[in-house]
Amino acid sequence: MLELNVRAFGETDRPTIVLLHGLFGSSANWGSIARHLSADYRVLVPDLRNHGQSPHDAAHSYPLMVGDLLHLLDQNAVDSATLIGHSMGGKAAMHLALNHPQRVDGLAVLDMAPVSYTHDFDDVLAAFAAVDLDRVGKRTDADAQMASVIPHRGVRAFLLQNLHKGPDGWVWRANIEALAAAQEQITGFPQQAEDASFDGPCSFIHGELSDYVTPAYEPAIRALFPTAELCPVADAGHWVYAEQPQGFARCLDGFLSRLAH
Repeated sequence: MLELNVRAFGETDRPTIVLLHGLFGSSANWGSIARHLSADYRVLVPDLRNHGQSPHDAAHSYPLMVGDLLHLLDQNAVDSATLIGHSMGGKAAMHLALNHPQRVDGLAVLDMAPVSYTHDFDDVLAAFAAVDLDRVGKRTDADAQMASVIPHRGVRAFLLQNLHKGPDGWVWRANIEALAAAQEQITGFPQQAEDASFDGPCSFIHGELSDYVTPAYEPAIRALFPTAELCPVADAGHWVYAEQPQGFARCLDGFLSRLAH
């Protein structure tokens, strides 16, 4: 297990929420949401392994991420928490809830289903490879190099959050090599025990414009999460909380209010 870098918000005597970012993201993705939730909750926001300021490791899988997260809960004396995870972080949250349900008070999964997807992220890896770090004097240089592969400015801005200027020049904070080697594990979902299920409160918040949560995936969701409620967000794609923050907040606040009763 790895010692994850974590940002903490709110008072320690409140119920705990853990926010889990997606692939190539970091704890910084959750800043405004964490601050909003900290009025009522203790909020822990880790950088998952091979991301942000957490350690790098050659291995990357959901069971390993769950081990890291259980260690994080133990370190912070948290018996159980509500997990909110986006994309890869959503799969890590689901795997934790299925295998250690006593540690999970509730589960909110953002635009992700417990299935193996057929896509890869070769285009994103090509975007990282397009940047010659030795030819980067300022962040805009990297953006210009990446533009030939990723025309969408917002996607480039997200990926370039991984670019960090260290004492010896510009480096990637994410462990690109390890994540590239783990594509199959990341897009997949670990095999569960035959009787595995999480019966606690559960919400799948998803963008109506995204193909990550579709009616075809509902049987897989309900087989493992029988209490799941699906909350679609209009005019949102995969980045549901960034694209439609008000619609996302409506779904999340509704779920958290049900947890409190």
